[in-house]
Amino acid sequence: MPGSMVTFPVNGKPGNGYLAVPESGGGPGVIVIQEWWGLVDHIKDVADRFAAEGFVALAPDMYHGESTSSPDDAGKLMMALDIDRAAKDLSGAIGYLLGRDEVTSSTVGTVGFCMGGQLSLYAACENASVGGCVIFYGIHPNVKPNLSALKAPVLGFFAEKDEFVPPAAAKQFEADLQAAGKSADITVLEGVDHAFFNDTRDAVYDPAHASTCWSRMLGFYREHVR
Repeated sequence: MPGSMVTFPVNGKPGNGYLAVPESGGGPGVIVIQEWWGLVDHIKDVADRFAAEGFVALAPDMYHGESTSSPDDAGKLMMALDIDRAAKDLSGAIGYLLGRDEVTSSTVGTVGFCMGGQLSLYAACENASVGGCVIFYGIHPNVKPNLSALKAPVLGFFAEKDEFVPPAAAKQFEADLQAAGKSADITVLEGVDHAFFNDTRDAVYDPAHASTCWSRMLGFYREHVR
């Protein structure tokens, strides 16, 4: 059952997002955070896939109506992201999702891809209502999560061939989490590139690794998001 666009309050102003609800009518909540392209069909499809697995998924529109298929424009949109506003958008999305009758969990999961991966971690550091944080090759140079405030366990997937987030950076991230005393499971997947999970990107999509990561993510949420 496909989802639909919804409006929710963000610091006294309207925010928008794509909401997908399972056919069963309810389930744990998950926040799905976009890549640098915007709230495009691929991200909506990820939310629909979560709903098919029994989760209530909300993908907030972090660009407020803008999206692109141009890498140059995507880079500009990402770098123009107002971090304070993004934090409010994510907090509003989490509060809205937890307030919906369909959501059976007292916490939510967060997952993001590329830019959204870093925002997934940021949201988990800023919101105690996040029960599990998943990161796919997260990067945004202006987003600085406060790891000392992190309560949720982290599951991270990175790519061996990624030039944006090279393996050394992923390993350093894992070391930083461990040094901060946080629960972290970070994997650098061999032979794949940035955006390997995105099935609309033929040049980099890796169905085998994407499927494995999807299954691991579902298990992670079923353990931690309640």
